Amino acid sequence: MSVLEPVRQGPLAALNPVVKLGAAFIVTAVLIVSIDPVSAAVALGLELVLLCFAAIPVRTLLPRLAPILVAAPLAGLTTALYGRTSGTVFVHWWVVEVSAGSLQLGLATMLRILAIGLPAVLLFITIDPTDLADGLAQILRLPARFVLGGLAGLRLVGLFVDDWRALTLARRARGVAESGAIRRLLGQSFALFVLSIRRGSKLATAMEARGFGATGTARTWARPSEFRGRDWVALGVAAVVAGTAAAVAIAVGSWNVPGS
Repeated sequence: MSVLEPVRQGPLAALNPVVKLGAAFIVTAVLIVSIDPVSAAVALGLELVLLCFAAIPVRTLLPRLAPILVAAPLAGLTTALYGRTSGTVFVHWWVVEVSAGSLQLGLATMLRILAIGLPAVLLFITIDPTDLADGLAQILRLPARFVLGGLAGLRLVGLFVDDWRALTLARRARGVAESGAIRRLLGQSFALFVLSIRRGSKLATAMEARGFGATGTARTWARPSEFRGRDWVALGVAAVVAGTAAAVAIAVGSWNVPGS
């Protein structure tokens, strides 16, 4: 299974893609307001509980979560070493200064990245690009030209992995694969860039020829996109997670809005 292929199993796959975007936005909007470990930890804990009901295999989820699982600790460590100093100073060496405040800020940063990234990945990997385009056009009423262009672009992204593999095999067949890792990377990247522009130009011309760029006419959609009861429940669950995280942080006095 490709990392770009949507997951079509579990209850999340049945939700409207617009609802998934809205649920991720609700959680992100609350967590991004305050930099504190309590709200992020509460949200992350609730998300892990909900993850048990998502019915997505671990071997499918881990490759998609890998970038976040790597970035979150690194961001927390960097913040702890070079963040704002406050409270007791534990280590001071050259530009590195670790204090109680920087450790708390680093922990909050790491937890916040995980709490924001987990639902985002969990919801987005179950989104089919065509269903998303239907929802954006029919529910959010975005311009059809913009939606169809974005859909075409998403479809082309899935071909990048195959193109990269084909370029690697072609260079190896021509005997130029052993030219150094950096040189090979730059050469294949430029070739992929040129191939993408050429393919995108052909696709744009074909779409214009088939009337996708027409203006002034009402466009019809083959598959209706609408809200159902389970979609409203999903938005309610996202609101409960965000509200609970904020309420607990405020109750214990750790809610910390930057600049306040």
